[in-house]
Amino acid sequence: MKIGSTLNDGKATDRINDEIRRRNSDPRGIIFRTFLQLGLFLALLILTVLLVDVVQNGWGTLSTRFGDFLSGTLRSRSIDEKLGVHQGLVGSFWIAVTTAIVAFPIGIGAAIYLEEYAPKNRLTRFIEINIRNLAGVPSVVYGLLGLFIFVNTFGKWTGGKSLLSAALTLSILVLPIVIITASEAIRATPQSLREGAYGVGATRWEVVRRQVLPYAAPGILTGTLLAMSRAIGEAAPLILVGAVTGRLGTNPGFLDLGALKERFVAMPIVITEWTQNSGRDPGFAGAAAAAIVVLLVFVLALNSIAILLRNRFEKRRK
Repeated sequence: MKIGSTLNDGKATDRINDEIRRRNSDPRGIIFRTFLQLGLFLALLILTVLLVDVVQNGWGTLSTRFGDFLSGTLRSRSIDEKLGVHQGLVGSFWIAVTTAIVAFPIGIGAAIYLEEYAPKNRLTRFIEINIRNLAGVPSVVYGLLGLFIFVNTFGKWTGGKSLLSAALTLSILVLPIVIITASEAIRATPQSLREGAYGVGATRWEVVRRQVLPYAAPGILTGTLLAMSRAIGEAAPLILVGAVTGRLGTNPGFLDLGALKERFVAMPIVITEWTQNSGRDPGFAGAAAAAIVVLLVFVLALNSIAILLRNRFEKRRK
């Protein structure tokens, strides 16, 4: 049955039906969509080329001595069978753990307060604007901040130029990202959920805990993925707070809490140092490429936990 069958004018009815059924009627929209698809294709192509190039360069190291490469320690002068990324993985692991412990609760708590409790006035808007500005501050500035606060001022408790100082510095670096993404996820929660909960007598905390947070959890976890990836991949702040760029004397384990107050190295520092050394020893180029592959796998392994949690909350929300 035609939509306009109740109208007296048959030509108007036909025109309406033609407009509804007609495809490709917006040339500007088609051009815009084509540019978007082209941009997506180019991005995926560049990413694929980079991944293939890195894997090819690092395959010689990964295929011949994968286990030794993961358990080996740093050697800054030459390539040998003991060269490995164990110390860098330990540093990146504790940076990720500290970021999750420090930045995520504070950031999500700040987002909840700003969206659900704080009055909407000039002070709140001023705070939100500054948080968004902080998200765009270069990482070197956060490195200088960490050097002043965690290394020089509170060095007695953090161990000075230690893994703990670096992890706290990166936690501050990603804190604005966590707050912004969590705020957007909370803001996207339908107001009807809040009104319905208030209608049956729920308190504000009960509304936030039982309605808002479960609904916003997928978006919040997506933000934590971005924050975690950036924290693990940063190198400049680590250098400023004392990351070792040569040999590291200690070889701590993943669960060694004493490593938090010791000198450290992380995967971005390892990759940067080996890439610089590849000019005098070509073997370092393959080792750097292999370290990049290991770092990618490490980041994906950590992010997979958040992805599983996000999918679980999405299923519960449906």
